[in-house]
Amino acid sequence: MLATAPTYKITWEKLPDDFLLPNDPVDNINQPALAAALTESLQLAGKLPETALTPTNYGICATINGKIVVKAPDWAYIPHINVARSQVVRSYTPRLQGEIPALVLEFLSDTDGGEYSVKETYPPGKFFYYEQILQLPNYGIFDLETGILELYRLGESRRYRLEPANAQGRFWIPEMQLFLGVWQGNRENRQGNWLRWWDEEGNLLLWGTEQIEQERQRTEQERQQAEQERQRAEQERQRAEQERQRAEQERQRAERLAAQLRAAGIEPEA
Repeated sequence: MLATAPTYKITWEKLPDDFLLPNDPVDNINQPALAAALTESLQLAGKLPETALTPTNYGICATINGKIVVKAPDWAYIPHINVARSQVVRSYTPRLQGEIPALVLEFLSDTDGGEYSVKETYPPGKFFYYEQILQLPNYGIFDLETGILELYRLGESRRYRLEPANAQGRFWIPEMQLFLGVWQGNRENRQGNWLRWWDEEGNLLLWGTEQIEQERQRTEQERQQAEQERQRAEQERQRAEQERQRAEQERQRAERLAAQLRAAGIEPEA
């Protein structure tokens, strides 16, 4: 792959209001669900600052040699925007409107495989655009069917290198201080592969339904513990009552014996 040629002049200009953005449909029904799941767990875990964006199928722009280029990744994490959200409704221009995205994810297409395109001529391919034009630090390509996640990280040579996963099959994203990996399970009636986040200690960032279930289980455990405590208290009360009854029986037996001895003319010892 060739580095960006000196003839490339890259500028960061606001997308004109009359610019016609592509309106291509997503490849399949699973992609929006996958993207929404990534954002939801970040938000619920408090890992999504107010000035961050997690756009889905949303134009990220640059101007190359005077020509506007727009690529719409399936999911992206932009750590900070420095303009009002009303100014980035249609698209986002890095450096002009905020920071370079820390992570872009493409879900593998069943059609042209453009996620790997290194085409340099206008319009440039996605891989080339993310690596050489935007110089995004992390680019992931995920195959929903096989569950294979490839994570490319920008090296010192300003080229992407394929990162190895850790022992748990996850990738550390330093800009987010989180691990990204593949998880198998069910969400929204879809059983299959999902992308999930883990924190530095290896704790899974939960979805809302999982938090509700976790809270339900915690409440049920507390109810069971309270019931066990009630039963123990009842058992203690019953044992105390049995001891009281035995003591009363002993007292009554002693009184009867003393009465019998007096009847026989014998004064019982005190």
